[in-house]
Amino acid sequence: MDVHGHKVCGVEVDNQTRCKHYNSDVDIIAIRSPCCNTYFPCYQCHNEVTDHPLTRWNKNRFDEKAILCGACGQQLTIHEYMTGNSKCPACNASFNEGCKTHYHIYFE
Repeated sequence: MDVHGHKVCGVEVDNQTRCKHYNSDVDIIAIRSPCCNTYFPCYQCHNEVTDHPLTRWNKNRFDEKAILCGACGQQLTIHEYMTGNSKCPACNASFNEGCKTHYHIYFE
């Protein structure tokens, strides 16, 4: 799926990055996986459509743009995303606060 000019892979991905697994109004981010340099809405989508395990982002790479806002297409650094109070700094769209419980899956 093309989301604001960025390819987002996954299962049943919509035009704001929602997927089969996470599809509420606030499920509007995709995370670029460092293992394949591809945006996915969630780790489950990554695991369903790739043939390799998901790798986590190293702390020394948290200044890289790796988060895509599905509302406006802004790419955020991991640091911006993690310290942004579950909102996009560009368009103020709300992100799912529950995603914080999955940080250990994506980030060191």
